[in-house]
Amino acid sequence: MSQQTSEAVIKKSVVVRRPVEEAFELFTTDIATWWPVKTHSVAEENAETVILEPQEGGRFYERTRDGDEHLWGTVTVWEPPSKLACTWHPGRDEETGQEIEVVFEAHDDGTRIVLTHTGWEKRGSEMAEAMANYDQGWDRVLGFYTEAAKS
Repeated sequence: MSQQTSEAVIKKSVVVRRPVEEAFELFTTDIATWWPVKTHSVAEENAETVILEPQEGGRFYERTRDGDEHLWGTVTVWEPPSKLACTWHPGRDEETGQEIEVVFEAHDDGTRIVLTHTGWEKRGSEMAEAMANYDQGWDRVLGFYTEAAKS
């Protein structure tokens, strides 16, 4: 896993041994099979699943065991199998949201996935702490993704 963290950008990349189409589908359609919802969600232990609606304007959200929904963001770019982008504000007001872009590109005998997380200035005085948390958090989340891609 490689990474780049500079001023107001977090960039992470991983390579999986899957064709681009499969890597994109695992990341999007099958996100509930690998996302660590019990630790990386709004409701944590009460979270049941995560859903990414596959279209521009689609919601990216979690659903709890009680049926409550917590919006994480809205899909702004949907270009299967090469790119996905969305706003990102789990558990917060949309005005504080950042942007996430995930690009899928052929790489040797697999796919390289590059996740870029920007818009940190919207977090104001919380920016540095939030970036530090997400810098580590994306490593963990992408680790779950790469493990799922092995099966």
